[in-house]
Amino acid sequence: MKSLAKNLLASMLAIGLFSACSPSEQTTGQMQPTPTAPAAVVKKVDITSFVEHPALDAVRKGVIDELAEQGFKENDNLKVNFQSAQSNSGTAAQIAKQFVGENPDVIVAIATPSAQAIASATTEIPLVFSAVTDPVAAKLVPSWEASGTNVTGVSDLLPLEPQIDMMKKVVPDLKSVGYVYSPGEVNSTIVLEQLTELLKPQNIKVEAVPAQRSTDIPQATKSLKGKVDLIYTSLDNNVVSAYESMYMAAKEAQIPLVASDTDSVPRGAVAALGVNYYDVGRETGKIVVEILNGTQPGSIKPRTMEKLDMHVSPNNAIAQGITLSDEFVQSAQKVIEDAAK
Repeated sequence: MKSLAKNLLASMLAIGLFSACSPSEQTTGQMQPTPTAPAAVVKKVDITSFVEHPALDAVRKGVIDELAEQGFKENDNLKVNFQSAQSNSGTAAQIAKQFVGENPDVIVAIATPSAQAIASATTEIPLVFSAVTDPVAAKLVPSWEASGTNVTGVSDLLPLEPQIDMMKKVVPDLKSVGYVYSPGEVNSTIVLEQLTELLKPQNIKVEAVPAQRSTDIPQATKSLKGKVDLIYTSLDNNVVSAYESMYMAAKEAQIPLVASDTDSVPRGAVAALGVNYYDVGRETGKIVVEILNGTQPGSIKPRTMEKLDMHVSPNNAIAQGITLSDEFVQSAQKVIEDAAK
C-alpha cells in the first residue's frame, strides 16, 4: 500500500508541474517573447523641383512644415526624397521615371516643367503640383474643377492688372516694357501673351527677348538698353535662378527690374507684387495631407492664392537709375533697406 501511495503522489506532482507550463513552454521548454505592437506606417513623399532658387525652395519648406504640423514628420512616420532637375528638362524626365519606379504615396512637383514630366510618367500615383502658373494651359488638368485624375495642386497664377498698376507707379510715364523669358516654359509664354494683350490698348509696347538658358539672361537683359522703360520678370525659372546676374546687367544698362516674385527684391528687383511662396508650399502641404489620409487627388480642385504682398527696394531703384516716390514706398508691405550686390 505504501508503495502504491508513493507512486500516486509522484504522478500527481508530475501532472501539476505539466499543467503549470504554457503549451509553448511544454514544447520548447523556453519562455516566449511578449508580442510587440506593429510598427507605425511610414508614408513616402517624393518632391522634385525644376530648379533651386529662393521662391521654389520656400515652396518645398512650406510643404514639409505643413506635413510636420499635421503629424507627418521626417525620420518618424514620413520619408521625403527630394531631387532638383537643375533647370534641365531631360533631368526632369529622368527624375520622373525614377520616382514612378519608387511608387511613393504622393509626388509633389514644383514648377511647370517638373509637373509636366511627372504627369507624363504616371496616371496612377497621386501628383500634387505647386507654383504652376496655369495648370490648364500646361495640360496638367482639363479645367480648374476637380480633375477626376491623379493630378491636383496649387497655382501661383497672378492677376496682371495689379502688376501693370505697380509698373506705372515705378515709372509713371511708362511707354515700353521689356520681358526676358524662356520660350520652353509654358508659364512664361502665357504671361507674355496676356501682358501684350493688356498693354496694347494702353499704347504700351512689349519688347520680348527669349533666353533659352540661364547663362543667356545677362546678354538678353543688356540687349534691351535704350529700348524699354523697365523689365518685368514673371516666375520664369531660368530667369529667377539667374536674378543676380540679371540685376548686374540691368544696373549697367540702367533699366529697373520689376518682378512678380517678392523674393527677387533682395536679389535686385526694384519692386515686386506677388504671392508668398512659403504660403504656397503650406497650401500644397494641406493637399498632400488630405491625400495621405485617403482623399482621392481627382476630387480636389486646383487652388490659387488670394493674398498678394508688395516688396520694394529704394536702393535697388537708385542703382538702376530711378527714384521711387515716398507714397509708393510707404504702401509696400516690406521695404528692403540694403541694395543687392
